[in-house]
This record gives sequence, C-alpha cells and structure tokens, in this order.
Amino acid sequence: MSLSFNMDLSLYNHIHFIGIGGISMSGLAEILLHNNYAVSGSDIQSSSITKKLETKGATIFIGHSANNIKKDTELVIYTAAVKADNEELIKARELNIPTIERAPFLGYIMKQYKKSIAVSGTHGKTTTTSMISIILEEANIDPTILVGGELDAIGGNVKVGNSPYFITEACEYVESFLHFSPYIGIILNIEEDHLDYFTDIDHIKRAFHKFAKLIPENGYLIAKGDNEEVASVLQDLKCPISTFGISDNCNWQAKNIDYDDMGFGSFDVFYEGELFGDFQLSVPGFHNIINSLSAIACAHYLGVPTSTIKESLTLFKGTHRRFELKGKIQNISVIDDYAHHPTEIMATLSAAKRYPHNKMWCVFQPHTYTRTITLLDEFSTAFEMSDEVIIADIYAAREKDTGLIHSKDLTKAIRATGKDAHYLGDFQSIISYLLENVTPGDMVITMGAGNIDQVGNLFLVELAK
Repeated sequence: MSLSFNMDLSLYNHIHFIGIGGISMSGLAEILLHNNYAVSGSDIQSSSITKKLETKGATIFIGHSANNIKKDTELVIYTAAVKADNEELIKARELNIPTIERAPFLGYIMKQYKKSIAVSGTHGKTTTTSMISIILEEANIDPTILVGGELDAIGGNVKVGNSPYFITEACEYVESFLHFSPYIGIILNIEEDHLDYFTDIDHIKRAFHKFAKLIPENGYLIAKGDNEEVASVLQDLKCPISTFGISDNCNWQAKNIDYDDMGFGSFDVFYEGELFGDFQLSVPGFHNIINSLSAIACAHYLGVPTSTIKESLTLFKGTHRRFELKGKIQNISVIDDYAHHPTEIMATLSAAKRYPHNKMWCVFQPHTYTRTITLLDEFSTAFEMSDEVIIADIYAAREKDTGLIHSKDLTKAIRATGKDAHYLGDFQSIISYLLENVTPGDMVITMGAGNIDQVGNLFLVELAK
C-alpha cells in the first residue's frame, strides 16, 4: 500500500530507502538519523554520500536485492526512478510494509515546519537554495536545510536546525513539487525541460501554476518578473507576489551591474523603485546576480537585516559542481559545472568568459537521451562562447538507449552551425586529447549532470605527474 500525507512517523522505527545515494534521498535519511530512527538503504554503487551515511549510523547495501528488506523494516521510501519491478519494492509490498515515494515523503517532512521555503525553476535551484541557507544561517535563524548539492558551509547537502524554517529545492520533474507545502515559494524561471515526462511548455506551465497555488494566503511568492513563461503562471493566486529581475516593472531590480577580474558581479538593488543597497557576489556570472535577487527578496521578507544579507552573499562561494574550481596545475585551470540544459550551458560559458584564461575548452557530457534529442537544436548553438568543444557519450541516468540519438549526432549538429567540435566518447580518450592539446594559461570546463567531473579529477592527476 502507499501512505498518505497524514501518516504518523512515530509509528515506525526502521525505515529503508531504495536509492539512498541520491542527493535528496540521502538528505532525508540524514534527517531521520538525526531524529534517532534506524535507517537502512540500498544503491547501485558506493559513493562518498553512502559512506558518509554509514559513519552516521545507516546500514548501506550496495546493489538492489529482496534480501535488503529485513523483517524489522517498517517503512520503505523509494525514488521516482525506482520501477515497479524493483526486487526490494516487490518484497516490501509482499510483506505489507508501507511504501511511499520520495516527493510525498518530503512533503510530509515539510508539513512539520511552519515556515517552509521551496525554490523552484528550470535552472538555479541549488545555488539559490544555498544562498538563502547561508543568509539564514548568518542571521542565526537556524533553519533545516535540504539542498541538491554539497555546500561546505553546512558540511554537505543537509543540516538539521531547531526552528520553524525548512529550506529545500522544489523540482518540477514528474510534478514532484506538487506534493510540497511551501509557505514561501520561489519561481526562478520556466523553460522546456524533462520532456520525457512533460508534453510541452504549456504542460510545464500548468505544473508551475499548480505549485504556486499551493502557497497559502498568508504565504509569499517570489517570481521572475521578466520571464514571459513565469509571468503567465501568476494568475489566479491568493498569496502576495513579489517579482525580481532587471526590468523596471519588477519589484526587486538589479541595476548598475559590473564585474571584477574573476567575473564576480557587483550591483545595486532597488526595491519598489528605491535604492535598497549595493551588493557584491563571490560567484561569477549574470545568472547568479538574478538568483541572488530572489534570495535577497526572501531574506528581506523574513526580516533579515540588509547588512546581514550583504555579508552573507559575499561569504557564499558556491556549491560543489557549480562553477567549481577543481584545481590549477601548470597554469591550467580545471573547472566543473553541473550545467546540462542549453540555457545553463550558455550562462556558465558567459560567466567563464570573464574568468582569466587563454583558450576555453568545454568538455560536455549530454544528460539523458530524451533531453538530448528534444533540445538538439538548442544544444547545437549553446557552445558558441567556448573556443574548443569536446562531446562525451550520453549519460543515460534513468533512461535506456533507444538508438534514436547519439553524441555523434550532437557533435554533427554543433559543426553544422560553424563551430568545431570533437566526439571522443570515453573519458580516457578525452583526457589523452586534453593532455596533448591544452597549454598553460588555458581553462578546461567539464560540464554535465552525470559523472563528467571525473574527467577533471583524472586530468589534474595526470597534469600533476
């Protein structure tokens, strides 16, 4: 059977996670461990995340097996990627053990907090969630935090606080964010993505409109004011709305934007037409200025002093895999970024243009066959600002290869725009090519939501030799 939101966690002691190594699942597991639940879980492979959970007391199984479901298991939580034929899910249901998918369970956790903050949007969720988290931490609000990336300031991707505040990302994939209970909702942007589930942009917009309608009348919605798709979902809402962007019609507006030699932005913020303050970021790019506007608006609504907001944003150095400098050897900078959508790629490369370098090498690993084939035209023009483009094999993630799209097709599409690109496929071929061609003063950016960061790590090891 499947549990509903009114379940009582006090009824359970031993809780098992199928796919515990996922960034959100591991965070939920850690919250339960903090509250003295017995936690076990399985995943396909061992990782730093599963090892960390073991040190905190979780029992971890590598590989999925019916034997992982023990007699004392009382509740099973699984990810959307887990299919009905999963051995552990079948075993749990045979034993009449209650099961629940991750998103409804996270929604239940959110309901335990009076002031939950849910950050949604096609891009920028992890960074914005992290910015708000840092601000509230510096303001001594002591929130519980669940973020989709590793944030050094909290020692990972989760932090259990002691206040009514809960901060998390709200992903639109399979409309999982509709299970949430936001007091404050943020919509950063809306674009075509996850088209293995959504039929088109109108389907996506309907989902975001439903998300916005979850916010109560005494809550607050912070939304991108100069994004046409976002503007179209702000109708028929009962909660107050505040908009952000660079247009004059936005409640929160960034003006007088400038960048230093590292590409870090400085700008003035105007609220309702009046100067609110001047701000400086320690992360690069225009997109992060926009992300920070929503964080500023959220913090101001919660009563955080302007001086604390300013200081917190200068302290924020980014999360792992978001324009993360992995190392610099022989004057060659190696950076890793999670960008896996054409808009994200362009934003990252735009930020990288301001970073000191001679030649920019972009090593991209497409993420999922569906995204690659449905956005092929957009991907083909996304690498214009890079000097050299290398395409790795597609990272399948939750999908199976249908044979309809290959990284060679993307490479061909990029070349058709007049931009040179090379398909090298496997990681060792990419590393060998980089070693032969990259010269001191160059910058290498590995990019994608899969495991492409391994290329940067291994390349640095070879450079060090």
